[in-house]
Amino acid sequence: MFMSLCGIAFGVGFFIVTQAQLSGFEEFFIRTILGTDGAIRIEDKFQNTLSQVEAASSSEQSTSFFVADRGNRRYIQGVEYPDDLREAVQKLPNVSSTSAVLKGRVEVQSPLRAEPGQVYGIVLNDHISVSDLEDQIVFGSLESFRETPTGILLGRKLADRLQARVGDSILIDNRGDQDRYRVCAVYETGVSDIDRVRIFMHLDQARSLLKRPHGVTFVQVSLFDRDRAEYDSVVIENLVQHSAAPWQDREKVWLDVFKALQVSAVITVSTIILISGLGMFNTLVMIVMEKTREIAILRSMGYSRADISSIFLWQGAIVLVLGVILGFLLGAGVTYGVSHLPLRVRGIFSTDSYVVEWSAFHYLWAAITASFIVMFASFAPARRAAKLVPGDVIRGTAS
Repeated sequence: MFMSLCGIAFGVGFFIVTQAQLSGFEEFFIRTILGTDGAIRIEDKFQNTLSQVEAASSSEQSTSFFVADRGNRRYIQGVEYPDDLREAVQKLPNVSSTSAVLKGRVEVQSPLRAEPGQVYGIVLNDHISVSDLEDQIVFGSLESFRETPTGILLGRKLADRLQARVGDSILIDNRGDQDRYRVCAVYETGVSDIDRVRIFMHLDQARSLLKRPHGVTFVQVSLFDRDRAEYDSVVIENLVQHSAAPWQDREKVWLDVFKALQVSAVITVSTIILISGLGMFNTLVMIVMEKTREIAILRSMGYSRADISSIFLWQGAIVLVLGVILGFLLGAGVTYGVSHLPLRVRGIFSTDSYVVEWSAFHYLWAAITASFIVMFASFAPARRAAKLVPGDVIRGTAS
């Protein structure tokens, strides 16, 4: 019983720790994505192609009607009237803010080397309201960028590859048209694909460089409730007739990876509790076999089958309760310790320590899993003990 108790405690504790880590990294990844690319990205204008459908009525007369075919939309690149679109979108109750962005591919040249990059023309105040750009600055300042018309913000990886520092002047080439810009700050999102290529500059400067006097590439949208992004994207598409991509669709691959890891961890850690349950099952079965005479005496004294069964179920329940309590304490302690361990990650997000999420649901599901396994392991021995007949025990024919 002691070994079963330890197994349940360790199983519950490690269940909590693994789920806290995986949920923590998933939540941190989501916050990173929302802080860089927003909850919804509104891009190309679309035109639905219409398909004619013949519907036969009961009077054998056919009725023709048209349906929009979402799979065969015709797209017009970019957002031609961003101000009107933003005004319409910001009237939606769940939309907190929007930012128009002009994007283009360029080549960035420093005195030492040249690198491909992507210019993001922004209005600084608007973009700060839909992103974490203000908190991602590692060198320099946004005030310098705000006050410098030809200022730019470089991603840290791109700055390292160019060996460019704050205050340096670098050349940006767009198909032969070149201009010099001053590095006002260096930012780091932790997402390698962003920090390696993305260059922020003022929207008017981006228009001049990219030869785009009108329109923008996309509008980035921030929401009050991020979980409603899929619903709101459909509303936005119907409202402004532009494609709207929610963050759940954009990052579906990584979200599926996190879910798969969580399920795998649940299965692996639950095995510890299952083995402990099997150990308890064997222990209770042996107790029933060794205590048949005592059980017969209790039955002869007037104990009912339910009374005998409850004795063994209570043994399982006591072990379960103690195991869950110890598991909760172990899980909370190890989770706290893990959250202070150093871990440098740079890839899909940036962190220098383990990220954990404190959630009551982790403890609840751990307790439910342990309860199901332990009570199932206790039920069969308790049922067998309740079926013992005193006369059979005395005659030695009890099975």
